[in-house]
Amino acid sequence: MRDLSLANIESKILLIRNQKVMLSAHLAELYDVETRVLNQAVKRNIKRFPGDFMFRLKASEVESLVSQNVIPHKKYFGGSLPYAFTEQGVAMLSGILNSDRAIQVNIAIMRTFVRLRWMIASHKDLARKLSSLERKYDSQFRIVFEAIKELMAPPAKKKRKIGFNREGEN
Repeated sequence: MRDLSLANIESKILLIRNQKVMLSAHLAELYDVETRVLNQAVKRNIKRFPGDFMFRLKASEVESLVSQNVIPHKKYFGGSLPYAFTEQGVAMLSGILNSDRAIQVNIAIMRTFVRLRWMIASHKDLARKLSSLERKYDSQFRIVFEAIKELMAPPAKKKRKIGFNREGEN
């Protein structure tokens, strides 16, 4: 039985074309079916999958996934370009993959998408509250707010100096 933990499912949710999606190969793995079986079921029910539910990746997007080490090699997809399913597309899969396993997988995936939405919303809510407090207590707590903002910001990459040091200089 495949791992249906939130962490495992979350690791399979990718951001492609500014949308959170899951790839057909990853979904097939979770559903414990071959990718071609999943793709055949989708093709038989293609009217259920409009462009905002599912789309096929471009070769350049697959190359990007390889370069980011998301997938080991483009052959991972068996020679064809994979489908990417949005949250609505994954929900639609439950209607065409009719098994107990499909039901369990879809419940776990929906919970994961809900958790991700909650995390994103809470981060935005925290930023909004911080901004409100900053305006209210700006002069009194400016140093504290600057420190908090630094902690929330991604770390800056250090630039390496190019060239040689002259004698006597550091």
